[in-house]
Amino acid sequence: MSVKIRLARGGTKKRPHYSIVVADSRMPRDGRFLEKIGTYDPLLPKDNENRIRMDLERIRHWLSHGAEPTDRISRFLEAAGVVPAKARSNPKRAVPGKAMAERAAAKAKKAAAAAAE
Repeated sequence: MSVKIRLARGGTKKRPHYSIVVADSRMPRDGRFLEKIGTYDPLLPKDNENRIRMDLERIRHWLSHGAEPTDRISRFLEAAGVVPAKARSNPKRAVPGKAMAERAAAKAKKAAAAAAE
C-alpha cells in the first residue's frame, strides 16, 4: 500500500479549507484517509500562526514508515524544518510566451527606429 501525506479539501465554494491527511494513494482526494494530522487555511494571512497547523510528531512517524508527502506538503515541512529543503528549478517559468515575445520584439524595433531618427 502506497501511503501519501496530502491535502483533502473542505469548505464551501470559493472558501477553501484543507485538512492534512495520511491516505492510501489510490483513494480519492476527499475520500477515505488513515489519519488527519493537521489543517491548512489559505484564507488566513501568511503570518498567522493558525494558517498551517500540523502534528509534527505524527508526520515524522508516517515519514519513517515510508509515507510520501505531496509537493505542497513537502514545502510546508521544509518551512517547519522537518525535512531538508530540496533544490527546485523551473527555468521555463520565466520565459515569456509566444505572443509576449512578439510584442517585446515589436516594441524594441519601434524604440530602435525612434532612436535612429
